[in-house]
Amino acid sequence: MSEPQQQPPGTIGAMATKPDHGEESYRGSGRLVGKATVVTGGDSGIGRAVAIAFAREGADVLISYLDEHEDARETAKLVEEAGRKAVLVPGDLADLATCQTVVRRAVEEFGRIDVLVNNAAYQMTHESVEDISDEEWTRTFEINIHAMFRLVKAALPNLPQGSAIINTSSVNYDQPKPTLLPYATTKGAIANFTAGLAQMLGDRGIRVNAVAPGPIWTPLIPSTMPPEQVEEFGKNTPLGRPGQPAEVAPAYVLLASDEGSYISGAIVPVTGGKPIL
Repeated sequence: MSEPQQQPPGTIGAMATKPDHGEESYRGSGRLVGKATVVTGGDSGIGRAVAIAFAREGADVLISYLDEHEDARETAKLVEEAGRKAVLVPGDLADLATCQTVVRRAVEEFGRIDVLVNNAAYQMTHESVEDISDEEWTRTFEINIHAMFRLVKAALPNLPQGSAIINTSSVNYDQPKPTLLPYATTKGAIANFTAGLAQMLGDRGIRVNAVAPGPIWTPLIPSTMPPEQVEEFGKNTPLGRPGQPAEVAPAYVLLASDEGSYISGAIVPVTGGKPIL
């Protein structure tokens, strides 16, 4: 079955081959009981898988998303079915006001933020530099890295000692794919942002880490890549296939949990065997 092309950022409902977010498979073990968490880009893909895992581990989840309301409502339903509180906050994270709203709503609903997952991202595929508009370059940076800075800065007064910030980087920070030039460049920035911020916030007892996924099957793929690349997506990994969002979420759980209490400044690869430095 061929995968239909979509307009970015794409939706789960329009995908012929649905991703596995752990809806049927993830089993919690109480690792995040009572934690107040924020997940950006939580409507689908890695964000949905993280929201499901966090809820089944005992956390309440604020789900930040752009405008994919149907996907976001389904994620919220899955969180609530796990017995946890779900809060939906739509809006464009390229806007400072939206970043501030996400943090304000989390504090209003939960009283604090124990885990901030900066996951939302934007990408497009181009064969040449000349095809990349100034507007697209700027938007990629606004969503992928500027929003992280703004969310962290807004959240800091409400992050208690022992809290965690988890950023989504990519295998592209170490192995930049030329056709994803703006995206790959931001993912390199995220890696350095994570390493520097971990050192800056260590004395406050706040841990900062990143997860670097390889090719993961999400709506972003058929909405931002040409059909021939979608068809071959993930086949060049040692495991020979793309990963599923459910296969990435456990890394976020570890970094969010007290079991990760001495892990900070790390970039955890989930790449299907592609080594990264």
